[in-house]
Amino acid sequence: MTEIPTIRFSDGHSIPQLGYGVWQVEDEVAADVVEKAIAAGFRHIDTAAIYGNEEGTGRAIAASGVPREDLFITTKLWNDSHDRDAALAAIDTSLGKLGLDFVDLYLVHWAKPLQNKYVEAWKALIEIQQAGKARSIGVSNHPEEQLREIIDATGVTPAIHQIELHPYHQQKELRAIHEELGIVTEAYSPLGSTAGAELSDPVITEIAAAHDASSAQVIIAWHLAQGIVVIPKSVTASRIVENFAAADLMLAEDEVEAINALDKGVEGRIGADPKTITF
Repeated sequence: MTEIPTIRFSDGHSIPQLGYGVWQVEDEVAADVVEKAIAAGFRHIDTAAIYGNEEGTGRAIAASGVPREDLFITTKLWNDSHDRDAALAAIDTSLGKLGLDFVDLYLVHWAKPLQNKYVEAWKALIEIQQAGKARSIGVSNHPEEQLREIIDATGVTPAIHQIELHPYHQQKELRAIHEELGIVTEAYSPLGSTAGAELSDPVITEIAAAHDASSAQVIIAWHLAQGIVVIPKSVTASRIVENFAAADLMLAEDEVEAINALDKGVEGRIGADPKTITF
């Protein structure tokens, strides 16, 4: 079986570098595709309260037959639960739906600066970790200002920061800050837009042809080559297997650099701006 590398957190725990994401997957579908992903070899599964598929994900975990200690499960705190008491209740709700006693990673899904409760949310996650309900804690979609503020306010640095990251939006400045602070970088929407612009980019397709690989495999391998945790999503069984096999693809340094040159900065963003989101 393909060997998936792990990355060590500052808290001593480790995360499989390649995982399977279930954003925009309906609950009943999640029960099926997560089981297929685990059967294909994935051991890192990423869900969230707002996705509405924690129950299906939990059913798949239970049906997989894989020992709990061999799995790495992530879920996330939604924006309506940043108050301390709401956050403490939210993790219990998520654990109940997942059928688990703890998650391996719990994230604050968005800083939502305009709401201005991200410090309280982070303090709640620290409590949750101390209670043993999450082995590691981190954040997602936190601009630099909010990221530094939660660290300054608590003395606790997130183990990981999950952000939109793909060849057209590479977040190089934020990744440098992660390096400075000892935070692991995790990419969501790692293949770019659903329209497939990056998958059909000539630079990507040329590299794919040279390796007899798919464009998705090339982009996943590009993330892995740079030490980024990556969570591609697919509901197609053959592509789930294909994405997992991307861990065997080794890109040359000049190929990595060629993809690095595709960065469009903020113009390449496909999701909401973490600084101004209101949902």
